[in-house]
Amino acid sequence: MIPRLLALLAVAMLLPAAVLAEGGADTEALYQTHCASCHGADRLGGIGPALLPGNLSRLKPAAAEAVIRDGRAASQMPGFADQLEEDQVTSLAEWIYREPEVEPSWGRDEILASQLVHHPDGSLPDEPRFDADPLNLFIVVETGDHHATLLDGDTFEPIHRFATRYALHGGPKYTPDGRYVFFGSRDGWVTKYDIYNMQVVAEVRAGINMRNIAVSGDGRYVMAANYLPHSLVLFDAHNLDLMKVYPAVGENGESSRVSAVYAAPPRGSFIAALKDIEEVWEIPWPLPTEPVVSTGHMATPLAPRRGHDTPNFRVRRIPVPDYLDDFFFDLDYAHVIGASRGGQGGMVVNLDSGEKVADLPLEGMPHLGSGITWEHEGRRVMATPHLTRAAVSIIDMTSWEVIKTLETDGPGFFMRSHANSPYVWADVFFGPNRDRVHVIDKQSLEIVETLIPEPGKTAAHVEFDRYGEKLLLSLWEDDGAVIVYDAETLEEEKRIPMSKPSGKYNVWNKTRYEEGTSH
Repeated sequence: MIPRLLALLAVAMLLPAAVLAEGGADTEALYQTHCASCHGADRLGGIGPALLPGNLSRLKPAAAEAVIRDGRAASQMPGFADQLEEDQVTSLAEWIYREPEVEPSWGRDEILASQLVHHPDGSLPDEPRFDADPLNLFIVVETGDHHATLLDGDTFEPIHRFATRYALHGGPKYTPDGRYVFFGSRDGWVTKYDIYNMQVVAEVRAGINMRNIAVSGDGRYVMAANYLPHSLVLFDAHNLDLMKVYPAVGENGESSRVSAVYAAPPRGSFIAALKDIEEVWEIPWPLPTEPVVSTGHMATPLAPRRGHDTPNFRVRRIPVPDYLDDFFFDLDYAHVIGASRGGQGGMVVNLDSGEKVADLPLEGMPHLGSGITWEHEGRRVMATPHLTRAAVSIIDMTSWEVIKTLETDGPGFFMRSHANSPYVWADVFFGPNRDRVHVIDKQSLEIVETLIPEPGKTAAHVEFDRYGEKLLLSLWEDDGAVIVYDAETLEEEKRIPMSKPSGKYNVWNKTRYEEGTSH
């Protein structure tokens, strides 16, 4: 990469001053000179990430200027302070946030051309190269420098640290045996990683701006949800071979971004959340004894599966009375709880009948994707934080009534618990009190402790070990750490330095759908 950059810089020295001036066409020339070799001539990405507004949503323009000027630590992104004037840096930063004149496309041909198979499935040894419980491992995603750490869940010692794609999003997903983990990046890359051998098996780019991925309950299929293009993409999990592209188009012909896709193992299907059309989609995968057959796109609605013979990979449309783009499911996936677009409430839809069961008064943008459930006084309840309200809502899942609203020290992002723990942990991710985390008693439904692990540093995202005896909490900073707590005494036991550990994912909890963990 360095020789290519030097060559590009040499060309830049010969360009006339007018080309290096601020302005639309001239700024594009700047981009082609300094950026295109890594980020693609059309800003769709290459060695570096895609540079489109949707992919840059987490990076503020001022921060983008700093990256162009000074480079990015622990990456291949160099700084251009010696080659560009300050107004040129500002112009470039502004330009990459503009929507392209022609909407970029990423379809079957581009997906097929992007596939990289490093170690064909079955070519690596079947025994782990480490001495640890394979079902009590954690993957810790470190977004500060785009790495992940494989962590022993018994000793809390790192086993291996490896580079990931830029800006992982939506949480890694495991095969049921815990051997393989799949990552999805904001700019569309799906990566299959062999935990036993600590090697990347295969990669493929599913889209330009991807929201998340899901893995079927049997571990045989992977589905990706895209904002750009508007699509769902289905892969065979073995080597990430492309199986099918589903354009996200409603019955009225309107196209939609796909907010997320989820695996629903009790139903044997994927469930997709659509941001711009009033539908929920269900796509069944074949049972292990069923052959995989080719199917046409956009079938007519099907009866819910639940053990019935259902054509594989065909879309069942479920009309809903509002746009739903953030989901939570009950334990057997009979109902989906969705947040409405305006963030002023939610609704419950029965996935078998397709009928709305209840409306939920959940003002303040409930973050249902982080909701959890537990048993309280003989009934199942769910709890969700709110992104714009300092509260946690607790809902009876039989009557669908809000039975309690806990006032917190600020809006939150994540909640976690475990079947063997008496407590729920809820962070205060937004606002001046982001260094706090609340501990809620499951039976009294009261906040019994508020911890401040490191004053002034964001505390977020709890994950328990497989037994519910220990838990990990992130200091969500570039010079952050994962903190190990005793789940009963709430005492800190250990700190493991990490670079913005945004999420920690335990194999047992995520493959057994352990109560108290988000799915």
